[in-house]
Amino acid sequence: MIFITGDCHGEFQKFSTNHFSQQKLMTKDDIVIICGDFGGVWDWQKESAEEKYWLDWLEEKPFTTVFADGNHENFDRLNHDYETVIFHGGKAHKIRNSVYHLMRGEIFDFEGKCFFVFGGASSHDVDDGILYREDFESEEAFRKQIRQMKKQRKLFRVNKLSWWEEEMPCEEEFANAERNLAKVNYEVDYVITHCTAQSVVEHMYSFQPESDKLTRYFDNLLRRLQFKKWYFGHYHEDRTVTEKFIALYDDILCIH
Repeated sequence: MIFITGDCHGEFQKFSTNHFSQQKLMTKDDIVIICGDFGGVWDWQKESAEEKYWLDWLEEKPFTTVFADGNHENFDRLNHDYETVIFHGGKAHKIRNSVYHLMRGEIFDFEGKCFFVFGGASSHDVDDGILYREDFESEEAFRKQIRQMKKQRKLFRVNKLSWWEEEMPCEEEFANAERNLAKVNYEVDYVITHCTAQSVVEHMYSFQPESDKLTRYFDNLLRRLQFKKWYFGHYHEDRTVTEKFIALYDDILCIH
C-alpha cells in the first residue's frame, strides 16, 4: 500500500492509530509519502530530544515514512548529517531505518509505480525580511531585533535558524531532474513536490501569486512530462485542483 499526505512541520500526530487506522494492516513494505515540510529535522545544531522522540516514534510505526523536502527544513543538517543511499532506485538521505528523505530530481519505484520527486519551495511567510547575524554589530543587537519583530508580529525568519537559502533548488538539482527524466522518456506515474506549477497555483486562487524559478520550471515540465497524478503540499489545504493535480495538507490518501 502507498499513502500520501501534506505538510507535517514536525507534528506527526496524524499518523497515530486513531487518526490513521489503515496502518493496522500495513508492514514496512508499505509507504507513506509526505509532500514536503516534514520538519522532523529542524533544530539548528543537532537532533534534539523532541526530534529524537518523534523520529523514533515514526521508526516504530508499521510502515516506512518517506518525504520530499519543503521550504521549512533545516537543510544544513538534512543534507549533511545523514547518509546518502540508494532507496527504491533513487538517492535518499537515510534518517532512520524506515524514514527517508527523497532527494530532488530523483525517481523512485514504489510497488512497480514510477514516482518523480522534486522538493523545495519559496517561503511565503517572510514578508518582513530575513535576518542575518552578520548584519548586526553584536549578538545582543541581533537578539533585540528578533524580540522587537516578534512583538510587532512581523513575518520574518532567521538565516540558518529558521530559513535556509537551499529551500530553492540549485542548477545541479534541475540538471539532475532532467537527466533522470530523460532516462524514462519523460513518462512517470506520479509527481511528488512541495509547491507546484505556476499555472496550477493561479488556477487555485483568484489573485495572481508571484512566480519563482521553481514554479516556472514546473510549468515548463508540465508541457513535457507524461504523468497520471501530481501531488503537492505547501498551500495548507486539501483540494482536488484538477483531475491530475491534488493539493494535500491533513488528508492521507491511498494511491491505487
